[in-house]
Amino acid sequence: MFALGISIYAGMRLAKGGDILAWGGVLLVAAPFMIRLNLLLLLKDTARTSARFPIFIALGIVGMGMSFYAGMSGAGMQAFALALGGFVGFLIYSFWYSSFTGRGSGMLKPGQTLAQFVLRNVDGEKINSTDLRGRPHIFMFFRGNWCPLCMAQIKELAQAYQQIEACGARVALVAPQPHRNTKALAKKFDVDFDFYTDKGNKAARILGIANAWGTPFGMQVLGYSSETVLPTVIITDPDGVILWADETDNYRVRPEPETFLSVLRNHGFAPA
Repeated sequence: MFALGISIYAGMRLAKGGDILAWGGVLLVAAPFMIRLNLLLLLKDTARTSARFPIFIALGIVGMGMSFYAGMSGAGMQAFALALGGFVGFLIYSFWYSSFTGRGSGMLKPGQTLAQFVLRNVDGEKINSTDLRGRPHIFMFFRGNWCPLCMAQIKELAQAYQQIEACGARVALVAPQPHRNTKALAKKFDVDFDFYTDKGNKAARILGIANAWGTPFGMQVLGYSSETVLPTVIITDPDGVILWADETDNYRVRPEPETFLSVLRNHGFAPA
């Protein structure tokens, strides 16, 4: 929102005859980042991005240089101040907000048996994780329907459904969100996946992947809790033993379905 506000203001100043170098520099700092984020939110078709957006960093440095030069040439320093604020905001988002520093749950080590937890299926029935044994499972813990990268990742999994099914594996999608949202998601994706609600984020806490205050401010009015889950994928064998787990340290960087298929194949679950 800050980037959007800066972009609109800079555009208005340019439309009113403001210094092209000064306000063009502000746009160069804020607009590319703002456009990229809004495309993610609207299209929900990208499951991963660059970890640190080096192109946006380069554009931001150039934009600040333009605004600073214009300011020193007599255009005033207001544009440079906004460009600097926008660039600092972008760096905070890219290097702090997007990152999950210090991740590494001791409950998700390969070779361990997945801890027991309880979920609710789309019919509201309680399902114990031990009831899901008998075939390999891909557990994808995602933040909720509000998360565009989560939705894109689910879309990718749906596209790889036949390959996953051929390996004899089952996909379990788990989110700590209002149950009505889980039911709506199951209707949206017409694939034979299991959609579960982690009521109260209890399973995430047991597995050490809960994220306090991880839900964006404002989503609470839609029924989401302020606590959510750190994006996590766990692959288990038919006995519930963990074969592989991904605990991304950046919510914009997600593994691809081919990675899951490779894990299954490498453990002998080849297509029938």
